[in-house]
Amino acid sequence: MTAEPRIFLSPPHMGGDELELVKEAFASNYVAPLGPQVDAFEREFSDYTGISHCVALASGTAATHLALWHMGVKPGDEVMVSTLTFIASVTPAIFLGASPVFIDCDRETWTMDPALLEQALERAHGEGRLPKAVIPTDLYGQCADHDRIRAVCERYGVPVVVDAAEAMGAKYRGRHAGNGAYAGVFSFNGNKIMTTSGGGMLASEDKTLIEHARFLSQQAREREFCHYEHREIGHNYRMSNILAAIGRGQLRVLDGRVVRRRAIFDYYRAALGDVPGIEFMPEAEYGRCNRWLTVIVIDPKAFGSDRETVRLALEKQNIESRPVWKPMHLQPVFERPCPEGSGTKRAREPRKRQYETRVIGGSVSEDLFARGLCLPSGTALTNRDLDRVIEVVRGCRRGL
Repeated sequence: MTAEPRIFLSPPHMGGDELELVKEAFASNYVAPLGPQVDAFEREFSDYTGISHCVALASGTAATHLALWHMGVKPGDEVMVSTLTFIASVTPAIFLGASPVFIDCDRETWTMDPALLEQALERAHGEGRLPKAVIPTDLYGQCADHDRIRAVCERYGVPVVVDAAEAMGAKYRGRHAGNGAYAGVFSFNGNKIMTTSGGGMLASEDKTLIEHARFLSQQAREREFCHYEHREIGHNYRMSNILAAIGRGQLRVLDGRVVRRRAIFDYYRAALGDVPGIEFMPEAEYGRCNRWLTVIVIDPKAFGSDRETVRLALEKQNIESRPVWKPMHLQPVFERPCPEGSGTKRAREPRKRQYETRVIGGSVSEDLFARGLCLPSGTALTNRDLDRVIEVVRGCRRGL
């Protein structure tokens, strides 16, 4: 008997124009970084998001790194970040020697809790150590409450860099994700709602930021010389013309992809919303989530099985699913050293703490990690595919 084909969590989905645009790039012989496709992608991205200035880069991580670099983040500084996020929200601050301060999320949105942020900034102000930036994550395509976050940050003169890596096509009070912040960071990784296979974008109303980021992304080569002249250290962070061609094609179908992701969420909710012990990620009243991934939270007592049992049952049927992001303050790379004389032999060995970090709150994100599960949400999935997923999830309850 032939096994059912694998259902992936969020695979790429080409729209049709990508290949023709890539052919144009080949025909022009611009196949390395830079070229007319990159220029066009930046213009079209700016038009779509309403953010005036954009620079296409090798990744969203590179975009965050360049934004913090331009802002002068250095060793000894602090940067406040969402703890419920992917680690790429945090590593650029680490690259620059800064210390992350992890802020918990709230139950209503799963994004950075503005009240906790306000408390953290008030305390930091009193101690004379305000952060150089605040980086809230638009989690699973849901925008954080950016007006509230910006209001408290503006009170203390702290810029906001929105990690909108998962939020292409999402809206906050009618504005595109990232619009209104000092800078917005976007990712086009292979699993995102729109992809260039890899790549990212840094967008801002601050033209100086984008021009400097563009300069740094090309190894900081001074253009007035025919030879290679460098007065700053830069990076090889530019997007290739080929990837930009793919991005242009993906941007043309993005609105339809958001509609389909939201329809997939609704399909799952119609089939599982009445099952005791299953809840769905809420949608904030202030915006429209792109539903990049449909995420459920499982109450083991009410449902009869825990998150991991369901994940393994799906995997047994060749269906990929994934726990909610493990909070950054729980990651081993950021954990505090074990005290001497406690636990196992390994724990008794003194271990130097690798990075200085702090966490504000943490219980909400810890609970969502323990019970949350991301279901397959790719826009090319058929209702039959979704029914396979639903059957397995329901079966975990029936079987106990």
